[in-house]
Amino acid sequence: MPRYARSPMSLPLQPLPDLLHDEPALTQVLGRSSAVLAVPEPARAVIVAAISRLSSRTPLVVAVPTSGDADRLAHDLAAFLGEDEVELFPAWETLPFERVSPGVEVMGRRLRVIWHLRHGGRLEAAEGQRGRGAPKVVVAPVRALVQRLGPHVEDVEPIIVGHGDQLDPAQLVADLVAGGYRREDLVEHRGEVAVRGSIVDVFPSTADVPIRIDLWGDEVDRLTQFSVTDQRSTIDLSEVEIFPCRELLPTDEVRERAEALVAKQPWGREQWERLSGGLTFDGMESWLPWLTEGEHTLFDLLDDSAQVLLVDPRRMRDRAADILAEEADLANTLAVTWEATGEFPSLHLPFDRLLATTNAPAWTITTAPEGPDVATVVAAGWPPVVGWWSRPTARAPPPGWPPCSVTRACTSASTTARPTSGCRAAPSWCSRSSGGSCCRR
Repeated sequence: MPRYARSPMSLPLQPLPDLLHDEPALTQVLGRSSAVLAVPEPARAVIVAAISRLSSRTPLVVAVPTSGDADRLAHDLAAFLGEDEVELFPAWETLPFERVSPGVEVMGRRLRVIWHLRHGGRLEAAEGQRGRGAPKVVVAPVRALVQRLGPHVEDVEPIIVGHGDQLDPAQLVADLVAGGYRREDLVEHRGEVAVRGSIVDVFPSTADVPIRIDLWGDEVDRLTQFSVTDQRSTIDLSEVEIFPCRELLPTDEVRERAEALVAKQPWGREQWERLSGGLTFDGMESWLPWLTEGEHTLFDLLDDSAQVLLVDPRRMRDRAADILAEEADLANTLAVTWEATGEFPSLHLPFDRLLATTNAPAWTITTAPEGPDVATVVAAGWPPVVGWWSRPTARAPPPGWPPCSVTRACTSASTTARPTSGCRAAPSWCSRSSGGSCCRR
C-alpha cells in the first residue's frame, strides 16, 4: 500500500462520540434518574462513549451479563475514549471455595478500580496530586458485581514511587510484602519483589512489565522498566503505581475472626490457624466469606455523582441466578467432603441487592425497544464502497450519463482491466452489473 494511503484501522475514532450530541434518543433520556434506552449491539460502544461525553456524571459504571461481554465492550470503548478513560472490573476466574487464589493481575485491577471509586471518580490529575487520573467508564460483568468484597478493600492505597523521591528501602519492601508480594531472588512474575543491594525489583500486579527502583542512599536515582528474560533495564519512568496483589490481607480484624473460627468451625482448623497467624498463602481468598461481615459490593462504593448502565438486565438477572445456584451446589458437595458443620456463607449476592444501597441514577440498555415509548437509537450500516477507502466511488451518475440500470459493462475487479470486444468499462458510479467477468452482446 502506498505511504499516503492510510489503513482504515488507523483512523482515530475518538471524535465520533461527539457527533452524537444531538442524537434524539440520547437527548430524550439525558438528565433522568431512570430511563430505558434501546441500542442495537453494534452501536452499543459508541453510544456508551457518547453518554460519558454528554453526561456530567462520573464515573459511568456499565454492567454487562458476562465476562466476554465486558472484555469486548471495554476494548471497543478504549478506541472511542482512550485507554486511560476505560477500566475493566474483572471477576474472579476461580470457583467459590476452590482453595485456589485468583490471578494476581485480576486482584490488582479490582483493587485499582475500588481505589478510584472510593475517591468518587473525581481523582483527576490536579496540582500536587499524584497517580493516574480516574477512568470515566468502568465496565464490569455481573459475576464481579454480585461478589462480596473483602474486608477493608476500600482502604487500600497504592504505593506511588517517583524519580527523586526519598524513601526507606526496608520499609518499601515491608509494605510490598504486607500487600501480598513474595520475596524472590529474581523477579519473573507478577506479585514478586527482589532486593539486590541498592536495587529493588518489583512486578506490580497491574503492570505488563516489571519495574526497577535504583536507589542512591534513600533517594530514587533511577526508575525503569526491565526485561524478564535478560533482566536489563529498558525504558525510564517518571512515576509508578504499585497496588497490592491480594484482596484478602491478614489485618488484625481478619486474624481475630480466623482465631474465633478455630473453635466454631474445627473442620477448617488448619486454614484458620494459618490466617490467624498472619500468613499469606495460595488459596486464602477462598475463605473470604467466613472472614467478612455484611454484604459489601462494588455498587456500595458509588456516590451520588455516578451513573449506572445496566445492559440486558434480563440476561444479567439470569446469569446471577445461575451463579448462586452453582455456588449452592458446590457448598452442598464440599460440606460432605470436608465434613463441615453449619451452612456455608455465600460469596455472591442476589441480583436485586446490587442497587439497594446506592442513589446513583440507573439506566437500562436493551437491544430492541420493549414498547413504543422507549427511546431508541436507530443504527444502520453504511452502503458498500468500491475502491480505495480514501477515494470512494461516487454513488450517483454525473449529469447526462445513463443510469446504472441500463449499463452492460465489464465487471473485472481491476480498475485497469480492458474489456473484451463488444464490452464497455463499468462506470465508476454503478453498483450493479450484469455479472461475470464481462458482459455479452
